[in-house]
Amino acid sequence: MEQTNQFVTRRGFLQTSAAMVAAASAGSASGLTQDHQSRAGKSPKPRKNGRIRVGALSWCFHSFSAGADPTEALDILGQIGFEGTEMIINAPQDIRDFWTDAKIDSIRKRLEANKLALAQFVLFQPVVEGLTSLNADERNRNLDNFEAGCRIGKKLGAPMINIVSPWARELHSPGNGYLPRYYEASGNEKYHIDIDPGFDWDAVWENYIEVTRQCLQRTKAHDLKFTIEHHTHTIIPDAVSFLRLWDAVRDPDLGYNMDVGWTLLQREYPPVAIHKVGNKLMNLHMRDIDANMRQFVHVGTGAMDFTAIIEALKAIGFDGFVNIEQDKFPGDMMATCTRYLQIMKECIGG
Repeated sequence: MEQTNQFVTRRGFLQTSAAMVAAASAGSASGLTQDHQSRAGKSPKPRKNGRIRVGALSWCFHSFSAGADPTEALDILGQIGFEGTEMIINAPQDIRDFWTDAKIDSIRKRLEANKLALAQFVLFQPVVEGLTSLNADERNRNLDNFEAGCRIGKKLGAPMINIVSPWARELHSPGNGYLPRYYEASGNEKYHIDIDPGFDWDAVWENYIEVTRQCLQRTKAHDLKFTIEHHTHTIIPDAVSFLRLWDAVRDPDLGYNMDVGWTLLQREYPPVAIHKVGNKLMNLHMRDIDANMRQFVHVGTGAMDFTAIIEALKAIGFDGFVNIEQDKFPGDMMATCTRYLQIMKECIGG
């Protein structure tokens, strides 16, 4: 198939997007609640000083492979004493093969037994990577995956659905690996990302704005909020790019999920980034980083200033979760998560 059949032109895409928006506005509200509709286009309400809660991601104790079961991880997190967690759909086939009604019921009971709140439900990159595609069929398949994730998250009791912002489909790392992890070259190698011929950033950006609106329609239909996390080389690599997206969408149900490690990796100081996004910040992933800002070492052994991060969160009245997401370096994950909980208790105080 020729490229002209696979990808729309920028003008054509914008015309199509405008028509879609008009049709969506004129038609039914897709079951959206009046409360959600009335809030669209408004800024999030200023926060009152709330309580910062401490959690850990289930995948600290399980893999990202298809069908990975978080059940044992939930028991470990409950044993350590965390207040909350996040769980994840690792692969598209897991929507059908793993997250059955019986499994959802079993996991929800395990959450309750361990007194763990579900801070948000996460859709991993392979599940929604096509949201940035300029191919309508691919986008729609990924929107269907997103909608399925909303249904599962709602059944599990999550208040929010989260994704890492995908990168443009036209960008490729050496070996076509996970592009955000490609941030340094070795030896005499030239640092290089392949860019497909005809790459049109403006079309990709406008597409992402419209897709974000469509994702919000789906989260609202399930009375959920939607958080986007930044990673290197993605459409949303940092706080400022998220604010640009938010200004285009202007929906208080759209929030920022800050990963403090990925923030500092790109030489943005996390406390400043917290002040930038302010009341649009809905959740944090916490990790440490080495002094060269290249590796996410075990929490408490690196250069991350957790005290300053908590001070910034208190300054903006943040009342959500700060959840550890630890890379699987050699070492004792149980000890690291236990140490993180103690660090947070000391930073947050009474």
